[in-house]
Amino acid sequence: MNQPTNTTESFNQNDFHQTISNRMSKLFREHFGKGPESVFVSSGYKFISIYLRNFLSPMEKVLLENDQDFTLAELRQQVMQALLPEIKAYIEMLSGIKIEELYYDWNFHNRSGLIFAVTDNPLSNIANLEQEFEGKKLLEDEIIRISQNAQKVPEEVFSFLFHPKILVIIRKGILVRIEKELIRVGHGPLLKRVKANLEKSYLHNTSSFEGILKQRVLEVFVDWNFDIDKSIIVYILNPKQLQGQGDKPMVERADANTFEQEDENP
Repeated sequence: MNQPTNTTESFNQNDFHQTISNRMSKLFREHFGKGPESVFVSSGYKFISIYLRNFLSPMEKVLLENDQDFTLAELRQQVMQALLPEIKAYIEMLSGIKIEELYYDWNFHNRSGLIFAVTDNPLSNIANLEQEFEGKKLLEDEIIRISQNAQKVPEEVFSFLFHPKILVIIRKGILVRIEKELIRVGHGPLLKRVKANLEKSYLHNTSSFEGILKQRVLEVFVDWNFDIDKSIIVYILNPKQLQGQGDKPMVERADANTFEQEDENP
């Protein structure tokens, strides 16, 4: 993945992030009756991530407390189908760059979510993706192993640090024939929910990934674009290295203070 190397004066990254954050807070509040407590926006090269924290409406909380995760996921999906075009149009208007792909995922028990956009051209000439990092080869090998267990070996895998706290893994060519047929006959939404449950059962093995990355894993998000047979996995990390094997293991729920302690808006 080639990156530009020179900075540009026309792109104010901080203003861009804050404007998107404010708009997303308002947009979700209008559609859900309650907006996220915080929205962290990051961007680099051709990617934008929007990380929502403490986001769960009163009705959704009732569904979650009654173990209706599947119903909650379906309701969110229906609302997001109406919201995504507006999110896409707003970011394109703000950046002047077309969005080619848009992904999203939720961790309901953490009350968090992530929206990840891929643009057709670089947002700026700032080269701020770290394509070489500790554990990269072992990480990609583990992702290949998980993909093989869940469906098949991906045709392509590459990973990069999008921010010290955000690790992105992109897979291409992962659908098997029966999945393609389910998508063709209209069962794509159901397939996506089933795949998410299956893959997250592997991806949530934090001890394995923490051992590879030598960092705390706070959350993981995963989504697919079936039209182009592509998947995005995003890990939210605590860049502070592990102190040793005797450390207390991470709980499933992310710690807001841990995520925010180094910089307010990643």
